[in-house]
Amino acid sequence: MDIPGLNYHHLQYFWMTAREGSIASAARILRVTQPTISGQIRALETALGERLFDRKGRSLVLTEIGHVAYRYAEEIFALGRELQSTVAGRPTGGPLRLAVGVSDSLPKLTTFRLLRPALGGREAPRLILRVDKTERLLADLAIHALDLVLTDSPITGPVKVRAFNHLLGESAVTVFGTPDEAERYRRDFPRSLDDAPFVLPTENTALRRHLDQYFVQAGIHPRITAEVEDMAILQVLGRTGYGLFAAPSVVEEEIRAQYGVQVVGRLEGVKERFYAVSVERKLRHPAVVAISEAARRELFGP
Repeated sequence: MDIPGLNYHHLQYFWMTAREGSIASAARILRVTQPTISGQIRALETALGERLFDRKGRSLVLTEIGHVAYRYAEEIFALGRELQSTVAGRPTGGPLRLAVGVSDSLPKLTTFRLLRPALGGREAPRLILRVDKTERLLADLAIHALDLVLTDSPITGPVKVRAFNHLLGESAVTVFGTPDEAERYRRDFPRSLDDAPFVLPTENTALRRHLDQYFVQAGIHPRITAEVEDMAILQVLGRTGYGLFAAPSVVEEEIRAQYGVQVVGRLEGVKERFYAVSVERKLRHPAVVAISEAARRELFGP
């Protein structure tokens, strides 16, 4: 597609080169030769009347105009991805499709509560659910294999995927234990947690970071009996008396009913946040909008 003076194929080759940092990497991703990439970039520079890259040693560095062009290219291709995502969401003649990636550190009961508003009714979408590391889910989000990613951490730092964080809400954190443990450690809570057996999430999870910070500030040193990445396994260990465990308070009743555990207490000031990550600035997929609105209004609302 051409607009006088601007060819979008040229712009795409420039954008990929700027994003990847080299012509070789861009050529590998686009599956074309390096001379093809170089020719397309030269054609774009000719059309704009400006150099977009300077060469420093073996590296390409964006010029001042190159940075401007890259920002515009980012916006243009982000809008294109949003269009593809919206169109891909409804297969011809079939139900709406909802492909969701769930970070493996997210509690499964919380995941179900988040997804439930989109699953009922005759117009419910065909759900495709993947549980994996957040980094791998973001890669699938970038190529529109997923409509959104649910996670307990916002996407920050040098992530190559152009994604937007949508805060769904936050929850207090509750400590659970078997009935005997709850009766024992409920007295003098939270000081009773000092040297108490505790099953903790692994250090790469947001909940673990919140708990560690709380324990340090409160001068509490729990006796760690296990560190588990999968929250479902962690809660099973807690049910069997392997140690106390923490989970979001919004699913307190469900955890008590499913695992037969009791509330020991709630950790004052500890909050776990939940995010929907998408390639859209504004959520448009009807099922995703339903998830977001219900979470803010009902699950995490006043």
